[in-house]
Amino acid sequence: MMIAMVALPAALQAQEEKDKQEVIKSLIESKQYVFKAQTALPSRGRTRPLNTEFDLRVSGDSLISYLPYFGRAYSAPINPSQGPLNFTSTDFDYKVSDRKKGGWDIDIRPKDVQDPRQMSLRVFDNGSASLTVTSNNRQPISFNGFITEKR
Repeated sequence: MMIAMVALPAALQAQEEKDKQEVIKSLIESKQYVFKAQTALPSRGRTRPLNTEFDLRVSGDSLISYLPYFGRAYSAPINPSQGPLNFTSTDFDYKVSDRKKGGWDIDIRPKDVQDPRQMSLRVFDNGSASLTVTSNNRQPISFNGFITEKR
């Protein structure tokens, strides 16, 4: 009887993890999710916690980026009042591939914005994720956070 009491919570936890993994998978496949950034990792300097709501929204046929940038620019921006990672794209390539040890790699390449060139999102089974942004005119920057449903 004692064994059943120990095994039951472990079985429930395993089922919850599997359910969460299925939810994350369906969000990624439907292209209907939000990456919430919690920390920024510039190419140079220290990791910065993000206290404000920064995110990348994937909505089927549109991509909305509201992310900060810390790093070096190699050329002056066209509009200095707008952040380099604040944009909306409706023309982008979106490719998902399964990772060998679980999770997914998502490659996003906006075609209708000048910068960034590529956004690589690595999503783990539990919903945590890391985003690396490669630009044409700036140093790369990475973010750690998680995937959630759109609200």
